[in-house]
Amino acid sequence: MKLTVGNKIVLQSYKHDHSLHRIWEQATVLEENDDYIVVANRRTKVIESNGRYWFTKEPSVSYFYKNRWYNVIGIIKPNGVSYYCNISSPTLVDEEALKYIDYDLDIKVVIDGSYTILDRNEYKKHQRIMNYPESICKILEIEMNDLKDRIIKKEEPFQTDCILNWYQFYLSL
Repeated sequence: MKLTVGNKIVLQSYKHDHSLHRIWEQATVLEENDDYIVVANRRTKVIESNGRYWFTKEPSVSYFYKNRWYNVIGIIKPNGVSYYCNISSPTLVDEEALKYIDYDLDIKVVIDGSYTILDRNEYKKHQRIMNYPESICKILEIEMNDLKDRIIKKEEPFQTDCILNWYQFYLSL
């Protein structure tokens, strides 16, 4: 699939055992470069692996990295921008969708910049059940530390203006 600014794409996350985890029916491509793909959406239908679905409440701008083991969703709220970060495989794009493997661990960054690491128990459980290789566990630990460092230093995309500028660009398309 050719990623062109303004094109609509599907997002798919999987688990380490290749089972489908979640599908976002639509996101709009804002940029693609050698490092990442930026997309935006609002009121997007999200389908869980069990068939249940829901719609996103707030608009968002997401960075899907090609060489990092995480992705970052900037969530636009009335009083600022919060972030939800998934520890995941680097992103791949094929004819069907933008895809990544979700490795359970997440970081939630609230508007004041403080953060919380989520889902450690889920990670430990899946690490055991799905037999995550030690080499991947080491990569995930390194990438988690890199991500925390970027949050603390407020590096892109952890800057309110960055997310809001992308969102304005999205609205102009």
